[in-house]
Amino acid sequence: MLRNDVVILGAGPAGAIAALNLAASRQVLLVDRRVAPIQRIGESLPPAARRLLVDMGLWDAFLGQGHAMCHGNCSLWSGIAAERNFLTDPDGQGWHLDRARFESWLRGEAVNRGAALLTAGTVLSVTAIDEGWQLSLDTPAGKCALQARTLIDASGRAATLARILGARRRRHDKLVCVWLYGSDQNTLRDSRSYVEAAEHGWWYTASLPEQRRVLAFHTDSDLPVARALRSPGSLLEVAMNVTGLAAQLKSAGFVADAEIAFTAAHSATLEPVAGDRWCAAGDAAISFDPLSSQGLFNAMYTGLAAAEACDRRLSGDVAAFDEYIRGLRRIETAYFGHLDFWYGQETRWQESAFWHRRQHAGTNASVALAN
Repeated sequence: MLRNDVVILGAGPAGAIAALNLAASRQVLLVDRRVAPIQRIGESLPPAARRLLVDMGLWDAFLGQGHAMCHGNCSLWSGIAAERNFLTDPDGQGWHLDRARFESWLRGEAVNRGAALLTAGTVLSVTAIDEGWQLSLDTPAGKCALQARTLIDASGRAATLARILGARRRRHDKLVCVWLYGSDQNTLRDSRSYVEAAEHGWWYTASLPEQRRVLAFHTDSDLPVARALRSPGSLLEVAMNVTGLAAQLKSAGFVADAEIAFTAAHSATLEPVAGDRWCAAGDAAISFDPLSSQGLFNAMYTGLAAAEACDRRLSGDVAAFDEYIRGLRRIETAYFGHLDFWYGQETRWQESAFWHRRQHAGTNASVALAN
């Protein structure tokens, strides 16, 4: 039977960063259900990520990946145009990522530092034992059993491992994202992200590496507009009638050339976020609304924090996960406070269900409990 100090479920940013930080001193197995990362929205990395990359010894290698710089954010919110220029940020510029390439690179760094990677693997069962945990996995080679002293759930919004262990996901809203990729034909591309509020949600567009651009609309899953915009033609047709957004797309010469995608984007929290000899990180622990532009950064930070907590627990510190929980609760409190503030600034559409929910119910009021 394979024995590990740490088994990490999920090889996305949170899981890979946890693995690469633990692998130098611990025996780590990183498990993911996909053979390779897929393209997904969530390609923005803020300037503050530089500090994490430097601390983990990844900065030079990251720069070598050739991701596109992001020099700021522009928005049209509550009818007011605003801009944040990263040139005044002490950490410098942010980045627009090729998300799949970024995740593949992090996986590779984890393996280079000594972590084992098992892909196309899914967890069938988890059982507590005296030494920690016994797991049964389904793999391309068949079922296998292994042991781990500690576990990290970095499986994303599914929180697969945490749910097996009895945790529950609390969903705080119904936000979804409809998005697609296309070409950016402007040789003098605007490197800033752009956000614009609309009657039934809000829009986002940004340039990406290799002359690419993403277009996205965020609304609630139960609203008619969420169903109406699920084809590239309809999404573009509506976008070109949104004043500021249309100017952005026309300037870029945007041409959609990919299938439309539809993904969950709601805020969610896990209860509990950690227990005896296990913890959750990234979206499995706290899922951020994309308006915050902090989801990927949070995955990186919590992946690092989870690695530190696991290392301390393996060294005999029984309070390590308690401190980890307190740290994540502070993040959660700050996040919901900021989110409520920014949604509360948009007051033009009082009769819109999307905005009414955020201004009168509060984004931190749960709408459902996920089993």
